[in-house]
Amino acid sequence: MTQTPYDPNHPKIRSVEVQWHAVTYKTVITYIALLLVIGLAISYFISPGFYGRLIDKVSEKIGGGDSTDAAVTSQTQAKFVNLDGAVQIKKVNSTQWVEADYRTTLDKGDQIKTSSDGAARIAFADGTTYTVKAGSFITVEENNMSQPRETASGIRINLGQVDLTTGGGAASNLQAKVSIEDTTTQVHSNSSVTAKNDPTKNEHEVVLKSGGAEITRGQERVELLPYEKVSFTSGGPMQKSNVLAPPELSLPLTLQSLIVSDPREATVHFEWKAVPDATLYTLRVSTTSMFANPVAERKVTGTSAEVTGLDAGEYFWNVTAMDAKKRVSEPSDPFKFTLVAQSKTQDMLLEIEGTQLQGRMVEITGRTEPGASLIINGQPVSNIGPDGKFHHFTEQLQPGQQTIVITGQNRRGGTAIQRVPIVIPK
Repeated sequence: MTQTPYDPNHPKIRSVEVQWHAVTYKTVITYIALLLVIGLAISYFISPGFYGRLIDKVSEKIGGGDSTDAAVTSQTQAKFVNLDGAVQIKKVNSTQWVEADYRTTLDKGDQIKTSSDGAARIAFADGTTYTVKAGSFITVEENNMSQPRETASGIRINLGQVDLTTGGGAASNLQAKVSIEDTTTQVHSNSSVTAKNDPTKNEHEVVLKSGGAEITRGQERVELLPYEKVSFTSGGPMQKSNVLAPPELSLPLTLQSLIVSDPREATVHFEWKAVPDATLYTLRVSTTSMFANPVAERKVTGTSAEVTGLDAGEYFWNVTAMDAKKRVSEPSDPFKFTLVAQSKTQDMLLEIEGTQLQGRMVEITGRTEPGASLIINGQPVSNIGPDGKFHHFTEQLQPGQQTIVITGQNRRGGTAIQRVPIVIPK
């Protein structure tokens, strides 16, 4: 065997030992993510303003649009402003019923149903409100608020009752509609109607409470004046008649809390508006909305009455009217109030942080104690967070100087009242 001669300038290379550690992609990603979190945390403590602006920009890009456009869209969509009891909604592009909440916006084709003890009030951008009564099922048919002076809102009553109220607003061509069977009721500005649909009995009716409205069916058209009713059956003619309207209740406000030192000794004052041609009124107070066993009943010729001897608790009240011909109106829609014994030692937290006009409604934000209950102008506040933060939309208020009354009660029996003055523009 021939050997390679030794070369002192190029010594023989001995074996080389190489060692390494395997690192997975998962480990690399984990370290990178950890470094990013640390970096973001440091940047937040150094400059929280910059961090917030960065998040806003990223959110805006992800949202795919201008935040101003989103705000405008939100203002023009119909939404729930009051929810009571079980209320469900099925969106037009969904097959499932879900519980309604104040974040839900309504689109054409959405369906809403209320339970036997539920109710909902829906507000459109033009100031029109639809109050869906208990045991009702409706469909949103119109929600066109794209033009500032031409607006259209409309619902179809599949079952139950809806009270519709329109405002004056800035819209010169306000169109508010209610559809029942093959009829459509067009409600004028500053008007109020009650529409009922009972398909099981084939009974349908529309009653005009105030303002003006007209009902059309094909080529047939009927104009309505206040306290007039149109009733019809499927396939039958529309018949118009005068009705003795039920009284419009005033005090106590519905869902109002009356805080007194001694409920049994307190005098509760009831008041309602006069009905034309009425000669006698009957006031009933009950612990249930069915009025099967009233706890108090008063017959008076005037438009007010007083009741004493009630225990602390929740009560319903309504009034019927009777004229000289002994015709009796339907009972008014019941109002509910709560009689509360005022605590002498326990106060509660109730702070109003801000008010904002939304047309003729007012959005109120504030803070109270977790678990407390609030009533604002007779309406319960449902949207109270676990931390006590709340926001609430009032009903439409009349133009001019108004005072919003916020009443609260905590779990210890403590109470608080705040009064907020506000001016509603004409």
